[in-house]
Amino acid sequence: MMRGMERGAKQAMASDADEPVGAATPKATLGEDLSRLSVDELEARIQALHGEVERVAGELERRRAHVSAADALFQSRDRDSA
Repeated sequence: MMRGMERGAKQAMASDADEPVGAATPKATLGEDLSRLSVDELEARIQALHGEVERVAGELERRRAHVSAADALFQSRDRDSA
């Protein structure tokens, strides 16, 4: 009986590891009614949204660097073939 419970716990831990890092924070829907949220919930939401903005900005920066590197590579090939 215990083995089944241990297996279930291990499966639960594995599925938790598969979730995105921010999955523990509640999902915020833009334009959502905020009137029912407490002060603590609103502060937590602001903190989570600031973290998400930083995460998205970091990804945007990485993508722009990737595009810039690709552009530089293809521009150097164009000059070499001319």
